[in-house]
Amino acid sequence: MKFRTRLTALLIPLLLSAPLAHAAAAANAGRSCHLPGTDEAMRCIKVPVPVDYARPDGAKMDIHVTLAPAFRESARPDPLFILAGGPGQAGSDLLDMVENTFRRVRATRDIVFIDQRGTGLSGKLDCPSKPEHETMNDDQLDAEIRNCIAALGKPYAAYTSANAARDLEQVRRALGYGKVNIWGGSYGTRLGQAYARAFPGAVRALVLDGVAAPDQVIPVGGRDGQAALDGLFKACARDASCNQAFPALRAEFDALVARLGAGPIEVSVADPRTTRPLKTQMTRDRFLGTVHSVLYSPLDSRRLPFLIHSASQGRWAPFIARRNVMGDFAVDGPMALVLHMAVICAEDYPRVTPAMAEEDARASQLTAHLLNRLQDVCKAVGAPAVPYAAPTRIDAPVLMLSGALDPVTPPRRAEAAGKHMAKARHVVVSNAGHGISPLGCAPRLLRAFIDQPDQKLDATCLAEIPAPTFQVGSAGPHP
Repeated sequence: MKFRTRLTALLIPLLLSAPLAHAAAAANAGRSCHLPGTDEAMRCIKVPVPVDYARPDGAKMDIHVTLAPAFRESARPDPLFILAGGPGQAGSDLLDMVENTFRRVRATRDIVFIDQRGTGLSGKLDCPSKPEHETMNDDQLDAEIRNCIAALGKPYAAYTSANAARDLEQVRRALGYGKVNIWGGSYGTRLGQAYARAFPGAVRALVLDGVAAPDQVIPVGGRDGQAALDGLFKACARDASCNQAFPALRAEFDALVARLGAGPIEVSVADPRTTRPLKTQMTRDRFLGTVHSVLYSPLDSRRLPFLIHSASQGRWAPFIARRNVMGDFAVDGPMALVLHMAVICAEDYPRVTPAMAEEDARASQLTAHLLNRLQDVCKAVGAPAVPYAAPTRIDAPVLMLSGALDPVTPPRRAEAAGKHMAKARHVVVSNAGHGISPLGCAPRLLRAFIDQPDQKLDATCLAEIPAPTFQVGSAGPHP
């Protein structure tokens, strides 16, 4: 559920048929299916929607829905719709969360995972991963992505958040639900807010985890990323074992950035498929993109001092291995790269002013390189700019969850979003990063809030989530 995409790794109507008579019928809709992420049989449903809502009688596409029926026969009529992040992640990519994060909610409510148009099983727009990508330079990778975008040849202007919100409404009606509850993670919080504003009568309550503010421009994230990195450096300095192992951590990081800024370093590692020696390049952009990726998870970020120190000593294998995880080198990853670009290039990149780009570059080196790469990629996408509209008020109750260590949607983003909400409560978790819902007592709190969204919620138990320990050697983090 992340704004980050494989871009940083590779560069790095009305409706169809009449709705079902009542919500309980949704559990028997579609077909039984088994999908990755859970051993349980779910219900898989295809909902046809217009490709272009301005032409409702024109071409159609199918929106894939995975429905986990409520455990109890006397289920509540208002389900929980799951909106994944990215943009580019599909709801079906989050099916593993049905066993833990949403299990309590599922006791009394259907859980409905929706693959946004262009993701997952809803016509995924992606470029295939190839082993040779690891040996390509950045210019070659840029060309690969542009060629892929052209080869797909889709009407990218149709893949907007506004159309995705319209798709959600078609899903709600097709399954016969009245009001629904929304859970959105990361970019899913943007989509959830868009849906609540476009169809206010359809939304009972929202849980927004890792909140994107309405005015947030996704690629401009230098300030937030740098704050997370500075916080990590300070935490290492305060930790006796980390400080002892890496007393010059910040200097080592700066030296690596400077060294890579002078030109790429050729690194020889074992090919993760064949174990044969593989030569690859580590560039400044790839290094910074990997660092930014690692910062999403506090558990992962506590390995970063070790990775930086090892690289500064010339031992690049641990860092390359972590970068391969981000790029999902072994198999095609879940993120739909081209869908991501279609959304970003229409909704975010046109809002980037020279002053904004300059300020972002001054704030941090972590994300500044993304804007440079977007220019040519967005030309290839060719989607017209979506005009920014001032946000209207959301009247439904909203629970916003933020991690204090989040490098992309930190608490300040939720605070900005909350200004446009009539009934919002905001919970900040000190030792968490990007994504709160699976942690500690959060699954119980989700159930409590969704059951009674207008009641006071005691979230003090989230303060019990501990900070992970630092990894100071090859054996892994200290116990």
